[in-house]
Amino acid sequence: MHYLLQITMGTDSAAASNPPIQPAAEETSIQVIDMAIKGGWIMIPLAIMSIIAIYIFIERFFAINKAGKEDVNFMNNIRDFILNGKLDAALSLCKATQSPISRMIEKGVSRIGRPLDDISASIENTAKLEVYKLEKSMALLATISGAAPMLGFLGTVVGMIKALFVMANSGEGVVINSLAGGIYEAMVTTVGGLTVGIIAYVGYNILVSKVEKVIYKMEARSIEFLDLLNEPGK
Repeated sequence: MHYLLQITMGTDSAAASNPPIQPAAEETSIQVIDMAIKGGWIMIPLAIMSIIAIYIFIERFFAINKAGKEDVNFMNNIRDFILNGKLDAALSLCKATQSPISRMIEKGVSRIGRPLDDISASIENTAKLEVYKLEKSMALLATISGAAPMLGFLGTVVGMIKALFVMANSGEGVVINSLAGGIYEAMVTTVGGLTVGIIAYVGYNILVSKVEKVIYKMEARSIEFLDLLNEPGK
């Protein structure tokens, strides 16, 4: 009997020193889609803005890249044709190249024989039209970069108003769960608006820098063409 009591006491002390392992609490994570749904109706125009901004950036990126490509022999061939009096060949080369620079030079070649100021003005007007084509839809991208954060802040204000409304109409104290919906919506719309705005802003500035490079090339080629017409014997 004494021996059985020793075994029982030893078992109880071991159990006390080694408590049963409790199952770990399940970790909760926030999914992007669930977070967007919690943001309310303001997330819908933000999603539309994000799609439009990405589309404009991709479309303009490749269009500007294509416009910036230049044949290294283009101006040399134009120079040879003009010096040899082959204006028709120069015009044909410009039409076959199909780039902002070639269309600008084509307009200048077609005006050869007129005063130099008229040729320069025609080249400048053509260059303005080409730059306008390159910058197509970029104003909308700039608008999205500014409007998206403002729309997100609007959602923040709406969410906080909902939370304050719940607080004002709670008769027996405020329950945190009743406030969570409005605060959650407020924070989500802020994140969504800032995210879309940052994407559009960065994309816009990238496109602006690429357009400036194309403009620089156009200005350089126009000066080169006008210098060619000013050479002795022309």
